[in-house]
Amino acid sequence: MNRTYEIMFIVRPDVEEAELDKLIEGFSGNVTSGGGEVKSVEKMGRRRLAYTVRKFNDGFYVLLNVAAQGSLITEIERRLRVSEQVIKFITVRMDEEEKRLAKVKAIRDTKVKRSTQPSAAPAQVTADATHAAPSTEAHTEEEKKPVAAASDASSETVASAV
Repeated sequence: MNRTYEIMFIVRPDVEEAELDKLIEGFSGNVTSGGGEVKSVEKMGRRRLAYTVRKFNDGFYVLLNVAAQGSLITEIERRLRVSEQVIKFITVRMDEEEKRLAKVKAIRDTKVKRSTQPSAAPAQVTADATHAAPSTEAHTEEEKKPVAAASDASSETVASAV
């Protein structure tokens, strides 16, 4: 059963571009001759290392995406280990990660985003505010009327007293 792997390796910085291409072709050839498939090759260029490895502070990063059997990957790792130009490598199995990401994406797709739904709560609050505003205005007008009537009554009382 073929599985998907990412093989990243770092090549010494003193290796020329032609030798780097030859090294990548060699590993790609090993994969294809062993029954695997090289999905993509990405030369990421010369980068600084996080720490000194074999007295080197930088190196050329190369990423291979491979679909192959586990026994072939073991052989590729062995060849990477004995290669003089390769100073560091790592192999990551990606098919389980892809399954996990697909599952997470399916769960996210089933849930509806709140930002895409017309939200009922803010519209309801706005409607309540518009209904509340006229009632408070009417209430204040009603309060003003008795005050005005009371002031009229007090003026009548004052007028009758005089």
